[in-house]
Amino acid sequence: MASPQVEPFFDKDSGTFTYVVHEGAGGAAAIIDPVLDYDPAGARIATRSAEAVLAFVRAQRLRVEWILETHAHADHLSAAGFLADELQAPVAIGRGIIQVQQRFKELFGLGEEFVADGRQFDRLFADGDRFSIGDLQARVIATPGHTDDSLTYVIGDAAFIGDTVFAPETGTARTDFPGGDAHRLYASIQTILALPANTRIFLCHDYPGDRRAPEPQTSAAHQLEHNVHLKDGVQEADFVRMRQQRDATLAPPRLILQALQVNIRGGRLPEPDANGIRYFRLPLNQLGAQA
Repeated sequence: MASPQVEPFFDKDSGTFTYVVHEGAGGAAAIIDPVLDYDPAGARIATRSAEAVLAFVRAQRLRVEWILETHAHADHLSAAGFLADELQAPVAIGRGIIQVQQRFKELFGLGEEFVADGRQFDRLFADGDRFSIGDLQARVIATPGHTDDSLTYVIGDAAFIGDTVFAPETGTARTDFPGGDAHRLYASIQTILALPANTRIFLCHDYPGDRRAPEPQTSAAHQLEHNVHLKDGVQEADFVRMRQQRDATLAPPRLILQALQVNIRGGRLPEPDANGIRYFRLPLNQLGAQA
C-alpha cells in the first residue's frame, strides 16, 4: 500500500488542520480542509493560511489535482474557492452537502439565486467512491453523524477523518447540528477504528492550548486506549447518552453562521449587493439556548 507524504498546516484560531497530501516533490497532490482567515470583529477576510499552503505547493512543484472537504465546517471559513481559482483544481465534498444546503438555505432565508443541489462543488462523493491523486489511490468512506455530508478520505495508508474523533483528551465530535445524530456518529467511528492497524489517522482538529504542540496524527489503537469517549469498549447506548448530554451544554461554534454561508457555497463568499459590498445574514435567536 502506498504511503503518501502528508504536510500539515495548523490554524490556531480555529484549531484546524489543513493537509497537503502528495507523492513527493514534483508529483501530484490534494489539499484537504483549507482555511480562510476571518476576523469577526471587523468582518475582514484574509488568505494568510491559504497562502502558506500555496507557498509549500509551489516550493515543492506539486500538481494539485483535488481540493477536498471532509464536510461543511461550522468553525472556520473554507479557502477552497480561493485555492481552486489559484490552482485550477476541482473542489469535492460528500453528497450529503445537498441536505446541509437545504437546511441552511431555509435558515439563512436565501433566495432562488442559491440552488441547493450541490452544484457549487465540482464533485459530490458517495460512500465507496474511488479516485486518484497521480498514482495514489484514494477511496471515500461516508462517516456521518456530526453532519450529513461528513466523509473520511483514505489515501494509501493515510485516513483523513474530518470531525469524528479528536485528540484523546477532547473526545469526539458534537452531534447537535441540524442533521447530526449520535447513533450515526458512533457507527462512523467504529468504521474508522476498524481500518487496518497500520493506517495513519489524521485529525481535522486539535485544541492543545498551551499544554503541548498540536498533534495531527493518531492511530486506532491509541484512540481505543486513551480517548475519553471511546476507551474501555464503550457501547453505543452509553456513547449516545454521553454525547447527547454533553451536546446540550455546548454553545454554538463562534463562527458557525458566517462559516456555513461560505462553506455551503464551495468556499466562496456571498455575491455582492448592488452597492458592491458582500454581506453575511445573521438569523437571530435560532441557535443555542434562548436568552
